[in-house]
Amino acid sequence: MKIGGLIIATIIFVLIDLYTFKGLKLLTSGLSNPTIRTVIHYAYWVINIALLVGLFIMINSGSAFSDPKNYKYFFYMFGLLILFTVPKLVFIVFHGLEDLWHLGTNLFQKISPPKDAVAESMFDGEVIGRRKFLTKVGLIAAAIPFTSIAYGMLKGRYDFRVLRESLSFPNLPSSFHGLKIVHISDIHIGSFFDNHEAVEKGITMVNELEPDIIFFTGDLVNNYASEMHGWVPVLSKLKARIGKYSILGNHDYGDYGDFPSVLAKEENLQELKDYHHKIGFKLLLNNAEHLNINGEEIAIIGVENWGKPPFKQYGNLTTAMNGTAHQPFKILLSHDPSHWEEEVMGKQNIDLTLSGHTHGMQFGVEIGSIKWSPVKMKYKRWGGLYKEGKQHLYVNRGFGYIGFPGRVGMPPEITLLEINQA
Repeated sequence: MKIGGLIIATIIFVLIDLYTFKGLKLLTSGLSNPTIRTVIHYAYWVINIALLVGLFIMINSGSAFSDPKNYKYFFYMFGLLILFTVPKLVFIVFHGLEDLWHLGTNLFQKISPPKDAVAESMFDGEVIGRRKFLTKVGLIAAAIPFTSIAYGMLKGRYDFRVLRESLSFPNLPSSFHGLKIVHISDIHIGSFFDNHEAVEKGITMVNELEPDIIFFTGDLVNNYASEMHGWVPVLSKLKARIGKYSILGNHDYGDYGDFPSVLAKEENLQELKDYHHKIGFKLLLNNAEHLNINGEEIAIIGVENWGKPPFKQYGNLTTAMNGTAHQPFKILLSHDPSHWEEEVMGKQNIDLTLSGHTHGMQFGVEIGSIKWSPVKMKYKRWGGLYKEGKQHLYVNRGFGYIGFPGRVGMPPEITLLEINQA
């Protein structure tokens, strides 16, 4: 990162800390014990200086993905920055409103001063009381994101949920009526830091659904095949009656890693492909499989990663669809949902596309009909089921996580899709 950006980031964080501390001093001014007040003030600065130092280390040490051994440090450092910065932003909004109110009342008092001393005293008392009241509200409001983010880091990232969808298609062969598909995506196994218990919890939930087929739509690792060391016995426990199929995601190619040579990067990718086989998945690389039940067939098409820039486009849908023209029903596995919008929707006779990639940004709100995440600013279709005409897209919110070591309002997802003949 350039020195100019480092200076700007430092100034922003320092200003946030200083203004937050100003509000903290106001809140602690009424404490009768000066020792407690001093301890609170010192603790505030110790925590925030440590975070600022950690930020400098993150910026100056380069990519968090240069070495898998660094993941835990970088992810938790980033998580702590989010944990303490977001609540401060909420707090200073309320404290800022107080300052604006105080400024306005002072100006009003100068323009129209009270007629007597008693009225002036009452006016001052009202202003001081309101200032402390709004700051206290700010503290309570800040506690909400702090608690949510802390929960998301401690438990939310492992709080797997099963989402169910039943889809009907008039062109689905009758032999496939009631087919149970489990869709998972974005495992990012290097982010679990050898926590086999958490991953096995999700695997058990998958197997309890007794799927006919399991589809995995990419990002097995963050960047390096070595992240899979020790995980084969765990991920091999995924069971499906008919078969398991997978594709690659943008993180699987090692494009964000640090390799000594082009050959080393190619060897890393080949090793990762081999891991798909070791855990029992049929990896589709711009090709299709024909699934036969009772003499009837459907096509399962898998493309390599295809995304809008800056994401690379390794996928070739035309090549992948070779030999599928005669199939009455087609399922496409494509990691990035923007591929569906660019090359599938209204352009190909593909009935169902399964994607991942977005993670729902690992943050959002989904309550009843309310469905929101900041990721919608980049991806129009970022989570759940979408339909255009007769074509369907399902975007899985991800099994794992990356960067921020948590999930807030966006639990890791296991999708059960049942497809039926209409």
